[in-house]
Amino acid sequence: MRRTVMTAAASVALLISGLVSVAAQTPGTNTWTIDSGHSTAGFSVKHLMVSTVRGTLGPIKGTIAYDGRSLESIKIDASIDMSAINTGNESRDRDLKGTEFFDVAKFPAATFKSTRVEPAGAGKFKLIGDLTMRGVTKEVTLTVEGPSPVVKAQNGQKIGASATTTLNRRDFGLEYNNMVEAVPVVSDEVQVTIDIEANKKG
Repeated sequence: MRRTVMTAAASVALLISGLVSVAAQTPGTNTWTIDSGHSTAGFSVKHLMVSTVRGTLGPIKGTIAYDGRSLESIKIDASIDMSAINTGNESRDRDLKGTEFFDVAKFPAATFKSTRVEPAGAGKFKLIGDLTMRGVTKEVTLTVEGPSPVVKAQNGQKIGASATTTLNRRDFGLEYNNMVEAVPVVSDEVQVTIDIEANKKG
């Protein structure tokens, strides 16, 4: 009798272990897809220390791992199309896309891969990760508001969040020639704002 009970217990344990293994290998369980049509990335930078130039970057693509409950479960792998940068001035946009700045012919996208999450008070958290831009990778910290409550939509579920950070453009090799940089034409600090909407089926 004892052997029968032990055998049954062992069988149950193996079954549970197998189910857990299958669940762990099931792709997309907590994966959200960034909605490029409802997500934006913008920036602002001081010009001659007297005015602020604002612009937008291209579409954002990528995925977010999130179980809908725990902030610690959040992981982001995203890219931004740098070739579609727009400041409302064609000449300036050509300069920004050129070799002295983003060099979009060689580096068409910037990527961000999160590495960890830290609390930052009610309704906020810090998302730390590696930003690669113009071939240079630096750790950056995004201050995130959200995520929003999960909303049920016609084709699944939606969440949203907004993030801000400050970058030093020189860290990524975004510089004019030495003659121009001799005077403060453009501030070193660039403010970045990102608004994300993400979808999940089911």
